[in-house]
Formats: sequence, C-alpha cells, structure tokens
Amino acid sequence: MRILGLDYGNKRVGVAVSDSLGWTAQPLSTLKMHGHQELLLEIKEYIDKYAVEKIVVGMPYNMDGSVGKRAEITQAFVNFLKNNLELPIIIQDERLTTSQAKNILLEADVSRQGRKKVIDKMAAALILQSYLDQQ
Repeated sequence: MRILGLDYGNKRVGVAVSDSLGWTAQPLSTLKMHGHQELLLEIKEYIDKYAVEKIVVGMPYNMDGSVGKRAEITQAFVNFLKNNLELPIIIQDERLTTSQAKNILLEADVSRQGRKKVIDKMAAALILQSYLDQQ
C-alpha cells in the first residue's frame, strides 16, 4: 500500500510517497498554492498515479504541543481533504521537520536557491518517514 505525505504551507505544499511496502518515503514534488480546488486536482493525480490508499498530513503544532494559528489552518485543510477524498487522512506531528530538512540540505552543501526548490518536498518525506517508522 502506498501512502502520500503532504507538508502543507502558505505558499507551497511538499509531496512525498512511500514505496509499495510502506518502508521508505521519497520526495516527489513541490506544488504551488493557488487554491484548494486546484490543489485537490493535483493531489488526485498523485493518488491515481501511485495508487495511494492513505494520506499523511504534517501538523505544525507549537513546540509545547499546543495548537496555534498555523495548525488551525492546516486542520481546515485536513477537513477539506476528508470531505473531498474517500481515503483515510492521518495527522502526523511535524515539529522541526523543516529544520531537519534544511540541516540535511546544508550538510549536502546545497545552495540557498537549491534548498528553496526542494525543502518542502524534503519536509514531506521526513513527515511521511516519521509516520512509517511509527507503524
């Protein structure tokens, strides 16, 4: 079963997918935010292409575990997905995943411009991998 991982942000949405055994997550792409309906169509394309059976969305809780403004916005997106897709939507704590992705890219000596292009899909892969590791 393949699982899609999403890192939902204000301007971009990182997308990752698991292998068919559900062991590893691979970054796929970064989608530009231009409305939920358009985003839903793009997500459906990945669902069809990879025969996805579940979606994991990163939830940006505050460092103390509380729900802040960004988490409320992400929860609204999760609710939108639940209302428009017939797949299980799982919430995964994403605290520090963007920082982890940035550190990985810095260690790999990726330029600032290069990091900007891949950081969201890398964060999506880290969110999905964290979920897979817990299973």
